[in-house]
Amino acid sequence: MSDSEYDKLLSFQEALELVKLPPDSNSQYRFIGTRSAYLPGCDYPPEKEMPSFHTAAYGGHVYAQSALAACRTWGGIEDQNKIPKSQKLGLHTIHGFFTAAGNRHRPFIYSATPLTSTRSFSTLSVTAYQPSLRSTASTAESSPSSESSSPSSEERPDRFPHFPLSDASLTLSPTPSFTALISFKASEPHSAGIAIQEPPPQIRFRDILASRKPTDWPPAPPVDIDGVRALVGEDVIGEFPIVEMRKVDMTSYNEGKPVHERRELLLYRLLKPLPSSDGDGEGGGDGVQEGNNHAVIHAYVVDRNGLLMACNHLGMGWTLGKAASLSYSIVFHTNVEECVMRYGSRETDLDLSPDWEARSKGKADGESEGVWWIQEAWFPRAGAGRGIVESKVWSPGGVHVATEYQDGLIRSFEKEEQKPKWNPKL
Repeated sequence: MSDSEYDKLLSFQEALELVKLPPDSNSQYRFIGTRSAYLPGCDYPPEKEMPSFHTAAYGGHVYAQSALAACRTWGGIEDQNKIPKSQKLGLHTIHGFFTAAGNRHRPFIYSATPLTSTRSFSTLSVTAYQPSLRSTASTAESSPSSESSSPSSEERPDRFPHFPLSDASLTLSPTPSFTALISFKASEPHSAGIAIQEPPPQIRFRDILASRKPTDWPPAPPVDIDGVRALVGEDVIGEFPIVEMRKVDMTSYNEGKPVHERRELLLYRLLKPLPSSDGDGEGGGDGVQEGNNHAVIHAYVVDRNGLLMACNHLGMGWTLGKAASLSYSIVFHTNVEECVMRYGSRETDLDLSPDWEARSKGKADGESEGVWWIQEAWFPRAGAGRGIVESKVWSPGGVHVATEYQDGLIRSFEKEEQKPKWNPKL
């Protein structure tokens, strides 16, 4: 895919567009997501003849928008209280729980509630609902068969429609789709200069990463299941928004290792720069808000394909019956300003000799010129119909910025007649 083709993909501000709503009797802080969520696998071209078996919206969408709703809410409160920019709180943790599958033909309506507040640490809860009826915009712009088809890329706008603000008045489902507890923390220097971490993947996996340029690794699959990839190939980039994502071939490293010692590496970079914050009354116009936006992007990205990759390593890549997130937490270990992703050429090489020790302590000279971030994922536990995915987010300069922990359902078809029809081994 060329640079011009990447220009067609949705940016952060397009994919996660959030509009503030008037307060109602239940909540003072309300928002609506005005863009349809990404659906994994909907972007396979017709010639791939990929049967539809996935209908739930990408979970990272509601997860990230919930965090944005919290950021907008808390930023607005800080602005009302005239908190100086230097004292504003940055995103610290997101702990989310998926309670109902998201429907991409309906908007998410968010209600944020401030819980605790101090000068250095505050918490909010966010609840996301969807209307019980299909959006009028989605009905008009998408045919009834669109939920189970794979249209060509030219039809993308119909599959990512805007929802009208009037949808916020539709009757909501009684069960929320998602709930989250989100915390914000003040930035501060290292205590006694202490900042330690393990060597980054740029060092530990240097030989593997040096074997190809970032763009020479295959794209991260829209649906990373062994059976699906065998059917449609490894060349589908799809329409996952916000970032370009590449999957490093870790086959030789993982061979012969127990599942808990295996690793998956994903490289990702911004597709388009984020707009500058200029003070919008919702926490904009400062470095903390910029950092919050970029932190939300990391949370959105690292949710992708995690449970599916776990299923491949567990031998369920040909018989997967169900994979669905139950809970997902991410902790940002650095001050939120260090989450900011530099925008630059996709041809930029990885820095495989980063001054990571000095950079992790804030003592490196200048900013890293890299644009490729690294997600390092592994799978420490599976059982009782569930699996765990852990990931570390590494900056181009080798700093361990965040850690993700996800627990979800993973179930295999165990009877022959239940096995999926897309399985080419049948």
